[in-house]
Amino acid sequence: MTASNNVHQHEINKFGSKAERWWDPQGELKTLHDINPLRIQFIQRFVTIAGSRIVDVGCGGGILTEGLAKEGAEALGIDLSEELIDIADLHGLESGVRAQYRKISAEDLAAQQPAGFDHVTCMEMLEHVPDPGAIINACAALVKPGGMVFFSTLNRKPKAYLLAIFAAEHVLNMLPKGTHDYNTFIKPSELCQSARNAGLELQGMVGIEYNPFSKRFSLGKDIDVNYIAAFRRPE
Repeated sequence: MTASNNVHQHEINKFGSKAERWWDPQGELKTLHDINPLRIQFIQRFVTIAGSRIVDVGCGGGILTEGLAKEGAEALGIDLSEELIDIADLHGLESGVRAQYRKISAEDLAAQQPAGFDHVTCMEMLEHVPDPGAIINACAALVKPGGMVFFSTLNRKPKAYLLAIFAAEHVLNMLPKGTHDYNTFIKPSELCQSARNAGLELQGMVGIEYNPFSKRFSLGKDIDVNYIAAFRRPE
């Protein structure tokens, strides 16, 4: 599978259609805003963000990319949705946060800039592409030896269906209906195997847990639903 067809066009259209509402912290993408500080917190367990050159693969409207830039990273966000790249650029102008954005695939950027980044992030993207392994390979190629690659995705377990789809999309309305397809969720063992195949070594993994009573997210040991993993490219 080539970079040009490692994409579900309906996924690009689905998320692109939300571009104008991407930066509403109380809107339909509120969850992304709520968990962003946790992502930054996890990344900081392993690397110093300030002064690092980081590429955010599948950046969407730039929530994580801006967060990394705020922490002092030289941050580049890449995505294949023109609408989302445009809204990310526009928000950067409004917020004054200096991040860069490009409409390009991870595979094509890896071919252009192999080992070109200190660290790589790829959050909530792998479950939205036909060939997650190709993205993992590209992320491994993008990072310098000794650098870190961070992935977050959803676990293919019944608990994830109940909480991330049935509850979050249909009961609590935390996410727009149709955001996720259970069949595309990725077990941690599968992610780790693909990462090993790409030459990456697991350094740590945590779950993102949601408390429906406090309506707050936190990092914890439960990886049955949503989880973040850190990998290192050996020197």
